[in-house]
Amino acid sequence: MAAPQPQAQIQPCRYKTGKTLGAGSYSVVKECVHIDTGRYYAAKVINKRLMAGREHMVRNEITVLKRVSMGHQNILTLVDYFETMNNLYLVTDLALGGELFDRICRKGSYYESDAADLIRATLSAVAYLHDHGIVHRDLKPENLLFRTPEDNADLLIADFGLSRIMDEEQFHVLTTTCGTPGYMAPEIFKKSGHGKPVDVWAIGVITYFLLCGYTPFDRDSNLEEMQAILVADYSFTPVEYWRGVSQTARQFIERCLTIDPTKRMTAHEALSHEWIAGPESGRGEADLLPTVKKNFNARRTLHKAIDTVRAINQLRAGGMHHLMDGAHSAQPKKMQAPPEMQPKEEHVNEDVKMEDAPAPPGGQDSAVVVDPVGHGKGQTAAQVQAQLKRVQEKTNEMWNDRKS
Repeated sequence: MAAPQPQAQIQPCRYKTGKTLGAGSYSVVKECVHIDTGRYYAAKVINKRLMAGREHMVRNEITVLKRVSMGHQNILTLVDYFETMNNLYLVTDLALGGELFDRICRKGSYYESDAADLIRATLSAVAYLHDHGIVHRDLKPENLLFRTPEDNADLLIADFGLSRIMDEEQFHVLTTTCGTPGYMAPEIFKKSGHGKPVDVWAIGVITYFLLCGYTPFDRDSNLEEMQAILVADYSFTPVEYWRGVSQTARQFIERCLTIDPTKRMTAHEALSHEWIAGPESGRGEADLLPTVKKNFNARRTLHKAIDTVRAINQLRAGGMHHLMDGAHSAQPKKMQAPPEMQPKEEHVNEDVKMEDAPAPPGGQDSAVVVDPVGHGKGQTAAQVQAQLKRVQEKTNEMWNDRKS
């Protein structure tokens, strides 16, 4: 039986928010300081209007964090939660060390043993979650943060918005398709029911990613990616990118990326695997940083270009193509949100405004607050086609490089 959902009390804000640390579809994460104690935290500020109908996700995240907070050094601690007239707040420890992969790219060197240490810390937290009947369901590098900038800082699992609490005797109980496509296990796509093994699959994908800089099922579209995941269609190629990686590491990945969840390693079994628990002598000794950094940055650049083209095409398909023919490419005026979308006055200490939150995804309301000329950069149809051509050429170049 599902745990009762906590009800946050509506009260004046006890925190003063500062700079924005990150943003999601319905929320922003801001640095904040407790007015009475002067201590600094991170506040996930969720706009109620943008989150309408999805409040259960926030309640669920609170329930999960309350159950595991302060129980493991590699899990982000929930400090406080409350709501004001317009926003919901989740106050957590302030993780100032940055995201996992950004941290790796800033290092002077990076070895297989470093990757094993990172996966060991992640697995330790996941095993703790599983022991407490919780499946995370959205493990990915973006949700792995460091507590401080120091080299020996704790790695933290964050963002429990998709997590679920399960009864001990249950195994295949969840059927909702959720998560980030490239890290999702086959059983999630099959909708045959899934549970804790999906987290181990995600750790297999993360491990592969940490050792080469790209994910095992990376394809040109989500459909192709899903098809590859369903049959575990991946390989340790190109050879030059994997030459310095040990067989033990590859075997660990294979044990995680096992299609049948009943034959997949558990988190505790993964912690006992030779690659994690064995001596460093069993791991590759090559510096992986040049390869990992090169591949990661190349994929990031390509995906940003593809996202830009997709956004432009969506605007054109939405009947805004007439705004992108060059005749309307002057500096656009800043568009104001309609009255019903303007922020309401709240407690004097709350400085989170509507413009801090991302625009609502899709729908007529979002068309009102989106500036199509600004997003399209005033490009002509010929310029858009030229950009598409460049993206396609880059895609072909990278795939030929990986397949050679």
